[in-house]
Amino acid sequence: MIRNIAGSVLALAGATAAVWSPFRAWYDGRHGRDYAVGDLFTGITDAKSDVLGSILLPFAFAALVTLVGVVLRSRLLVALAGLVVLGFTVLWMVRVGQAEGSLAVGPDGAGLGDGVANALGGGVLLLLGALVMSGRSHRPHRVDLPPHGPARPAPDAGQETPAPYGEAPYGEAPRADAPYAETRTLDVPGGPPAPDPERKNPPPGG
Repeated sequence: MIRNIAGSVLALAGATAAVWSPFRAWYDGRHGRDYAVGDLFTGITDAKSDVLGSILLPFAFAALVTLVGVVLRSRLLVALAGLVVLGFTVLWMVRVGQAEGSLAVGPDGAGLGDGVANALGGGVLLLLGALVMSGRSHRPHRVDLPPHGPARPAPDAGQETPAPYGEAPYGEAPRADAPYAETRTLDVPGGPPAPDPERKNPPPGG
């Protein structure tokens, strides 16, 4: 939680610096909003570009991606925004170096201006924010078992499945299992004789 908040603050600060940088001087007092995006691929010219078609366009796109990444807590989106800012800034430096012969930093606004520093710093802050953020937390998936344990599989057709003690087999009525041995009749000396099962009419007693 703390890492996501700190990373979001760094990412938003970097996006703000990147969007603000085109309104500052980039080279020899010329603002970044005066450089057209197409000049970064074809070569720097002296033609002045409008604001919407200037280098502000990719930086605004990076700021939008940053907002989405902060809301979704996506480190990948925030890092992508930082790479976009740094990539276009480095590409601009390469094109200006080709047009001017070299890059220089001089007094009184000559050479590289603070707008380039803001763009580079904003891209670095975006990457730092992506590193600091912990991303979205994934909760472990829990499987709830039935209250009486896992269900027993149904027996196959023609196969008898033994039932636990005290329970009837599947498809039969419950029965009481006798825990003791079978009852047997014993002859006690001096008592009445046991009836003979082969005699149908036993004599009367006495």
